[in-house]
Amino acid sequence: MNRWGITIPLTGLPLAEHREVVAGLAGLGYTDAWSAEVAGADAFTPLALASQWGPEVRLGSAIVPVYTRGPALLAQHAATLADLAPGRFVLGIGTSSDTIVERWNGIRFEQPYQRTRDTLRFLRRALAGEKVKEEYETFAVRGFKLETPPATPPPVVLAALRPGMLRLAAREADGAITNWLAPRDVPVVRGVLGDGPELIARLFVCPTGDAAEARAIGRWMIAAYLTVPVYRAFHEWLGRGEALRPMHEAWAAGDRKAALAAIPDEVVDDLLVHGTPAECRARVREYGANGLTTPVLAVVPGGGLSPAEAVRALAPDAD
Repeated sequence: MNRWGITIPLTGLPLAEHREVVAGLAGLGYTDAWSAEVAGADAFTPLALASQWGPEVRLGSAIVPVYTRGPALLAQHAATLADLAPGRFVLGIGTSSDTIVERWNGIRFEQPYQRTRDTLRFLRRALAGEKVKEEYETFAVRGFKLETPPATPPPVVLAALRPGMLRLAAREADGAITNWLAPRDVPVVRGVLGDGPELIARLFVCPTGDAAEARAIGRWMIAAYLTVPVYRAFHEWLGRGEALRPMHEAWAAGDRKAALAAIPDEVVDDLLVHGTPAECRARVREYGANGLTTPVLAVVPGGGLSPAEAVRALAPDAD
């Protein structure tokens, strides 16, 4: 594993104050900075800033939903980032979730596999500079052409949590992005994706030696994420269905306190990287040993470290 990424923006640090952190990433051994798009910053603005602040770092989106922007606008965003960071931008796209797409944005969350496939195929053509006139299964594009296509089209990677999307990523994309998995889950994912494509995963990392503190934080995060249908199905596929069943039952009954209490310590310890910074770095390397190409650390506040201190403490060159 020769890549080591970080998620930006960092929790607790305003985006405008990231310049010094991003500028120092390469010197600490970080190779990548990846954004996300949930309910905070959008995916593209942090990367646009980072393209100028950290000219040695590869940039990626993990992920941009395929529903919340029209196909042409998504191609424009990608072309802009490819222009700002030639040869070092990776576009990560995916379905996102019904919560984000339908409940928050008022867009029907329908045919997720087909929508992702169609968007990927459109982006390949648009970013190559073609004029696209095509009736896809989930949308139609009538005569769109980028004014200034990137000299080198950026790689496109897919969020993939289960076999169907993993196989699509293997066939037609440049890699896959996954989320909320343990080191022992990586070979399961690789078994479908294959050994060749890049595999990227966001790893939630809480650098505290206080296991009780980390587990309390981890339970809240697991309950928030893994009760979403796409993540519930992912973990059922990975074999955690029975371990998480009491949490799901309590959550469905509206008893949030019982849902949190029902999450076993073993599940938290599987899915949240925690411990001293040295222990966290060692755990991240376990993912690489099991087949993960690119870990993308998402720093979870803990251990009394400021965001900038956590970035330094978790850097690969900190050993």
